[in-house]
Amino acid sequence: MIRSFGRTTRRQFLVTGVAAGAGVGMPFVRRALAATNWRKFDGTSIEVSMIKSPRGDIIQKNLKAFEDLTGIEVGLEQVPEQQQRQKSVVEFSSGRPSFDVCHLSYHVQKRLFEKGRWLADLKPFLDDPELRDPNLDPEDFSAAGKAYATNEQGELRSLPISVDYWIIYWNKDLFQKAGLEFPQTFDALIAAAEKLTDPATGTYGFVARGMKNANLPVWASFLLGYGVEPVGPGLQLNTTSEGALAATRMYQHLLTKTAPPGTIGFNWNECQAAFLQGKAAMWLDGVGFAPPLEDPTKSRVVGKVGYAVMPKGPQAHASATFGDGLGIADASQNKEAAFLFLQWALSKPLQAQLLQTGSGVPFRKSVLADQTVRQGVKMPAAWVDSVIGSAEVSKFGLPVVVPVTEFRDIFGIALTNTLSGADPKDELQKATDQFRPILEKSEA
Repeated sequence: MIRSFGRTTRRQFLVTGVAAGAGVGMPFVRRALAATNWRKFDGTSIEVSMIKSPRGDIIQKNLKAFEDLTGIEVGLEQVPEQQQRQKSVVEFSSGRPSFDVCHLSYHVQKRLFEKGRWLADLKPFLDDPELRDPNLDPEDFSAAGKAYATNEQGELRSLPISVDYWIIYWNKDLFQKAGLEFPQTFDALIAAAEKLTDPATGTYGFVARGMKNANLPVWASFLLGYGVEPVGPGLQLNTTSEGALAATRMYQHLLTKTAPPGTIGFNWNECQAAFLQGKAAMWLDGVGFAPPLEDPTKSRVVGKVGYAVMPKGPQAHASATFGDGLGIADASQNKEAAFLFLQWALSKPLQAQLLQTGSGVPFRKSVLADQTVRQGVKMPAAWVDSVIGSAEVSKFGLPVVVPVTEFRDIFGIALTNTLSGADPKDELQKATDQFRPILEKSEA
């Protein structure tokens, strides 16, 4: 336990600086230091494997503060996303991973990691008063965050660090000129998209990803509104259900009747470009693509952008959710020291920095609700409100299965085929028949 509260040590000063830079003051830091024995593993070394991303950059930028706080030396490696995912699987499968802490993409790796039992159960550390930071309460995570981090046995084997909710970006100027309010239902969304489409002026009501594989989150946003879980209990595939068919027809209609030409090849960047130029009235995509929209050097719609939670579907109100987290390798010999790192990485000061710099969105509800933190956010208040609203209706954007990549590829091709005129019912049946044996084999 650190006892030197009579004077400010260099270590305390650095950690306080992290908090102050995030809009969170000294009281938070002092409480954390007073309750947790951050120096218990002084002299220990740990290795951290992270995906190269703004989240990793925030942690790396502040890493010295953690080392001064704990005396723990950290070797942190950031690797591009696809390579890091491959590396982690290869090393975990070997039984001798080179890292103690691993960054994981829940929407791709949740079931794989759980099936392999690769991550340590965090309960013993959360139950240890010397290790647990009382400022980090698992109940502070949104429902999706807790669900991502918890396995079927109810064990917490990771901590959720950053979330991507899918929202609707909308052009307030175009809506106003058309005399329209933002749609609150799927039917109203389709009607607005149709009314706002005017090929003669090069203006379209809706834009979203049409490119195979990249288009799955768009479809998922519609599936969830129709109350469809693509893979249900017992590996039940619901991808030929009436709800799935209705969602696919909605996808086909919006992207062929109300979207710009060439949408069949659009990924997020092409969609963003159309919206930035004021050529699309609505854009469905992840909440993390917002910053350029408010940048006058890149955007023609600065000050005209609305941010909204996905409208209600016929069966449910849902925001397709994706996210990542940090876990401790079960094979690690330094689990306790690694747990201190996890808590620090998910501390309110660092999570606030994540939000304020536009580097990501925390799963922690208290960070989003903190008015001091919100004052430092560069994005409009409506953007934060859309995040908070999405958290309340968040649902997994991809099924929790091992062959997620195959799911995205197979059904992504089916969706793209519908944009060329293929029948949605036929495409769903073919994709389902192709994917079923792959899914069954993965759980054999």
